[in-house]
Amino acid sequence: MEDRDWLVLKALHNEKNITKAAKSLYISQPALTNRLQQIEKEFGVQVVNRGRRGVQFTPQGEYLAKCADKMLLNIQKIKENVLNMEQNVAGTLRLGVSNFFAHYKLPDLLKLFKDEYPNIEFKVTTGWSSDITNLVYNQDVHIGFVKGDYSWGDQKRLLFAETICIASKEKIDMNDLPRLPRIDYRTDYLLKTSIENWWAENYSQPPLVSIEVDKADTCKKMVMNGLGYAIMPSMILKDIDDVHKVDIKTKDGEPILRKTWMFYHEESLKLNMVKAFVTFIEGVDLYNLDTLP
Repeated sequence: MEDRDWLVLKALHNEKNITKAAKSLYISQPALTNRLQQIEKEFGVQVVNRGRRGVQFTPQGEYLAKCADKMLLNIQKIKENVLNMEQNVAGTLRLGVSNFFAHYKLPDLLKLFKDEYPNIEFKVTTGWSSDITNLVYNQDVHIGFVKGDYSWGDQKRLLFAETICIASKEKIDMNDLPRLPRIDYRTDYLLKTSIENWWAENYSQPPLVSIEVDKADTCKKMVMNGLGYAIMPSMILKDIDDVHKVDIKTKDGEPILRKTWMFYHEESLKLNMVKAFVTFIEGVDLYNLDTLP
C-alpha cells in the first residue's frame, strides 16, 4: 500500500462519506473510489458498505482504519529520522496549540523561530487544552501548548502564569456582582471550574448571566461597550486601558492563576528541530511577546 492509501482510509473513516473524504484530500470522488477498490483488491476483503447515510466500515475495514493512524505516524517518524541524520534543523514541526495561545501568541512566536530557522515548516492543530494534551500523549504532535494544570507525566515547562480578573467598563462594587449583568464565553473545563469555585466561595446566589458568546474576543468587546462584566484571564485584556480590572483571589488572599505549559516527550528531543524549538521557547519572554520590537 502507498502512503496515500492510508490517508484515504483515515479520511474516509473520519468523514464516513466518500464525497466529504475526497474533498478533504483534494481529490475527485472517482479517484478516491478507485483507490478504495485497489485497497480492497490488495487485501481481498470488503472495506466498507455503502448506503444512503454514507459508508459503514466492515470489521476488516475498521481494523485497517486503525492501522492507518499507526502507519502514517511511523512513516512520518521515518522521514523525520532520515532528515535528522543530516544534523540540520529542518523538517515539519507538528504543534498542538490551545485556542487562546494560537490567537494571542503563536503568530509572533512562529515568525521569530522561522527567522532563525528558515528550513522549518509548521503543521499546527488548535483546540481545547484537554484535546491538545491527548494529541501530545498520542504523539500526533511534537509539542503542545496547554493552558491549565492538566496531568502530564513527561517533560513540561511552565511558560507563564496570568491572573483571572473581573473586567468592566465602569468601576463596580464586588458586593453587587450577583445583581449585575454578566457576559460569559465558552472556555475550557478547568478555567470554568476555577471561576465557579471562586463564585461559590464568595456568593450565595448564582450570577446574573445576561449574554453568552462563543469566543473570548467577542466577550471582551461587549465588556468594552459597557454591556456587562466578565471574568477572564488577564492576558486577554492586556491591550485595553479603559476597562476596570480586579483580580479574583482565594480566601487566603492569593491571586487565582491560570498557567500556560509546554508539553513534550523526552524522546522527541532526539529530533534537531524539536530540540531547537524547545530551546528557543525557553529563551523567549512569552508573556510580553507581543510587546517585543
